[in-house]
Amino acid sequence: MSDFISQFWSYWVTGIVVLSLIWLTYLLRSQSVVKLPKGQQADVTGHKWDEDLEEYNNPLPMWWMGLFYITIVTAVVYLVLYPGLGSFPGVLKWTKISQYEQESAAKEAAIKPLYDKYLKVDIVALSKDEEAHKSGQSLFLTYCMQCHGSDARGAKGFPNLTDNDWLYGGTPEKIVETINNGRSGQMPAFGAAFGEEKVKDVANYVLKLASRNYDAVRAGRGETTFAQVCVACHQADGKGSQLIGAPNLTDKIWLYGGSERAIIETITNGRKNRMPAWKDALGDGKVHLLAAYVYGLSHHEQAAQNK
Repeated sequence: MSDFISQFWSYWVTGIVVLSLIWLTYLLRSQSVVKLPKGQQADVTGHKWDEDLEEYNNPLPMWWMGLFYITIVTAVVYLVLYPGLGSFPGVLKWTKISQYEQESAAKEAAIKPLYDKYLKVDIVALSKDEEAHKSGQSLFLTYCMQCHGSDARGAKGFPNLTDNDWLYGGTPEKIVETINNGRSGQMPAFGAAFGEEKVKDVANYVLKLASRNYDAVRAGRGETTFAQVCVACHQADGKGSQLIGAPNLTDKIWLYGGSERAIIETITNGRKNRMPAWKDALGDGKVHLLAAYVYGLSHHEQAAQNK
């Protein structure tokens, strides 16, 4: 399919291409018939190097002209078979999208048995399989590292997948659900509703929940506001809810930073985060293998911490 916004441009491009080929053919033909009479020496163009080296206006050799003719014929054949003349798709109807789809389908058909084999294995068991781990890592580095990093430890706004802190749950089923359907997390902005001072008060109460340095007076005032507003998502004890993806505020794991300044920014402006759904793009087999890889990362880290 052409991307021209108007058919005029299709005609314009076609005209330029056709006229260019006609002109080149005429030019080549006109030079092909030029021959020097016997005994006549070609004129000197005036270009001279050193003392004796000069450029003569000799006709091009026929073998060289033949190469130009072959080039023009090749161009005509190409333009008949493939896109190049405006909106004309070519006899073969080739497009880069169709080629990509064909190559992708061939590749998927070749590797599908591998993923089908993994799909039959429980995720917990699969997470311990070394071969599956390498395959899962390859998928992760292709599709997930852009946000979560090559080491899966994430960055500001992107969760660390190697610990055991989960916004929506870290069971195999939940990880599959997250990869398949994506997640859309949002915390509303309370800056306008609370005002600057009350925002600072709530921030200090959150710091108290997390056992960090805080202003006791502000935290005391902030506790009241927290109990009135914030408990709806973060619960009365501040441990959040995996049901709605509300973070636990009592640990030392922060998606956007746990300093007073960062918490104030979060309360004031809110947060919006989205992970895309991968089910349609990856399919069940790849999702299953990715889930096993991620599950293995978090549980490997947890096992190391418990040693």
